[in-house]
Amino acid sequence: MTTPTHYQPKNAIAAAIKGTTITGSAGAVVSAIQNTLTKQNVSAWGFLTRTGGTIAVFAAMGGAYEFVRLGSANLRERDDSWNQAVGGFVAGAILGIRFRTMPAVVGYGAGAAVLLGVFDYTGGILTGYTKDANVDEFDRKEQLRKNRRRPIQETLVEMGEGRGIYGPGYAERRRERLREKYGIEVPSRSGS
Repeated sequence: MTTPTHYQPKNAIAAAIKGTTITGSAGAVVSAIQNTLTKQNVSAWGFLTRTGGTIAVFAAMGGAYEFVRLGSANLRERDDSWNQAVGGFVAGAILGIRFRTMPAVVGYGAGAAVLLGVFDYTGGILTGYTKDANVDEFDRKEQLRKNRRRPIQETLVEMGEGRGIYGPGYAERRRERLREKYGIEVPSRSGS
């Protein structure tokens, strides 16, 4: 029986500042791209003046997500997928505020909540199954081979002999078959 682990509170304010900084920087890059693609490029500062709202939305989404996610975890004293869902709802709602309609706020919030909650629930990785670092790769593959190995008799019944698959006594059966069908005597190998 495992002993229950106690929840260690996390610093939500520090994480919110870090999240705001990271997503705000990403927002600045997106804003600069938006500014570059406009027909009237007034100045290099257009990414702050003309499309600067993108920076604010990105920064607010990142900071709010981190703060609400860790605040929820600290209040509930649990670190599970519901925290990501609650943080995702708030971040999505901030994105929906740009459209100035309540359905957009609720819709974007619900979409982000489902996306982030399910992503965390399913392991939180996009690369698929991660291998155990403590297991040697050769030993892991040998275990898989042993686990999937089929008896030779079953393989012979399904595929037949030939193509490098020969059952016990194949040389004698081949010798008999050649003698009966063609009348050729095949000498048996001696030695190895």
